Amino acid sequence: MRATFYLIDKPRFRDEPLLLVCELAKKASDAGMATLVLARDAAQAEQLDDLLWSFEPDAFVPHQIAGIEDDEEEATVLIAAPEIDVALRPLVINLRDAAVEGEFDRVLEVVPADESARAPSRERWKQYAARGLDVSKHDM
Repeated sequence: MRATFYLIDKPRFRDEPLLLVCELAKKASDAGMATLVLARDAAQAEQLDDLLWSFEPDAFVPHQIAGIEDDEEEATVLIAAPEIDVALRPLVINLRDAAVEGEFDRVLEVVPADESARAPSRERWKQYAARGLDVSKHDM
């Protein structure tokens, strides 16, 4: 299992961090990898749902918000708000403050540019490392 932290630095991601999430979801979808995005709240889940339709004019990322329809397994990318209980998928994109618990192949952590918001990500790094995950980071 691996944990990769994406530290936001580029201006376009600073202005709209969910664009990075869209790019990561598109890459995973193009590779046919079932992906779960753990949104911070229902509003963020809806914002991400809207952005996945419009972030690139020619991009199509099959996605949906968990708990709305019964055909969730057909969507390559499933977006879950905290109040919705869903099974983990091989790839998890975590936008929450808590580390992801359970079985997955890889977790992607999107870390905001704001230094004050980075403290929870440092804690998640420590937790993943303590669990034996291969932990790495990329500046974005």
